[in-house]
Amino acid sequence: MISVNGILCVSIILLAGFIFHRLLQKLRFPAVTAYLLLGILIGPYMLDLIPGQILNASGLVSNIALGFIAFTLGENFSLSNIRKLGKSVLWISIGEVTFSWALVTFCLHFFLKQPLYLSLLFGAIAPATAPAATVMVIREYKARGPMTDTILGVVAIDDAWGLILFAICLALSRGLFYHTVNSIPLVVILKALLEVGGAFLLGGAMGWIFSYLSKFLHAQSELLIFTIGFILLGIGLAIHFNLSVLLSLMFLGAVIANRSSISSKLFDTVKGVDSPLYLVFFTLVGASLELFSLKELGILGGVYFLTRPLGEWIGAYVGAVISKAPRLVRNYVGFSLVPQAGVALGMALLCKSIFPEAGTIILNVIIATTVIYELTGPFFTKFALLKAGEI
Repeated sequence: MISVNGILCVSIILLAGFIFHRLLQKLRFPAVTAYLLLGILIGPYMLDLIPGQILNASGLVSNIALGFIAFTLGENFSLSNIRKLGKSVLWISIGEVTFSWALVTFCLHFFLKQPLYLSLLFGAIAPATAPAATVMVIREYKARGPMTDTILGVVAIDDAWGLILFAICLALSRGLFYHTVNSIPLVVILKALLEVGGAFLLGGAMGWIFSYLSKFLHAQSELLIFTIGFILLGIGLAIHFNLSVLLSLMFLGAVIANRSSISSKLFDTVKGVDSPLYLVFFTLVGASLELFSLKELGILGGVYFLTRPLGEWIGAYVGAVISKAPRLVRNYVGFSLVPQAGVALGMALLCKSIFPEAGTIILNVIIATTVIYELTGPFFTKFALLKAGEI
């Protein structure tokens, strides 16, 4: 490979990512897909421009990126936001998260005979969607109506439910992996509960402290420094105490959203500076794809690719029936949940850092299917809106 130092490599990723996104934007490629393709291009299997020390740091980058994602998702759990979502959105989001997780886990474990811990991880990644791709279609066609409102509500909250589910399954999978058993013993459940409960306590305590101290922050620069420092502190403490980074940071964000008087300003500040982090993160995810391993993923990847959207549709339908949503919403809202991107990729990279061998399989499958989902998903969203007569 060409000898490139770490700082030069990061600068190449940022500048090339910007240019690559602008070029592929003309072909209507989503930003995440552009960054993934860039990572594959400059990764070790093609141009080989990313040095080993940068790729080896992908676990650290994934923890930080997922921490920021989880923190911003915590805003969705403000009481005012939950009241606005309505009964049908809550039931549809819970339904699609539950059924996609259950169907993927069941098919991989019982039909393909995959280990339970691996099946649980794939199942827990399945519910994650890509709000940006879905919202882009709605804005492009200026869609309005009950279907549009339902879709926007579901994609705003379902990743938050998915993060909770993933954190629980990750804790269970870690216990199953180290106990080398294919059923869930009591000790594994207790460890998982401890990990999840500890994350809620950590996030809640930090959120309360932050909300109190934020009253003394006035300048925008002070708010930015303090917020980023607190997010990194939360990530670091969660790792140090072997707690879920995802749940710790999401609960930190949720407590701030409900207790801090400047929460809206605070979340807007974070969203304004996290784009470079996500660019580097998704590019490193693409560079981590082991191209020569793709041919070995055939049946496993195919089953995941097919069962995930099927589970999303069934779950959304069941949730819509329970909440007595309109017929058109019941029949077609599930089609809008096909896109999958950032959150799922972060989960997959985190799996690779914890379970190197199995995590590589997960990451390769999720990268490959994400590219396809991101390219085809907008057409399914358009189809749902057309059937509802809202475009």
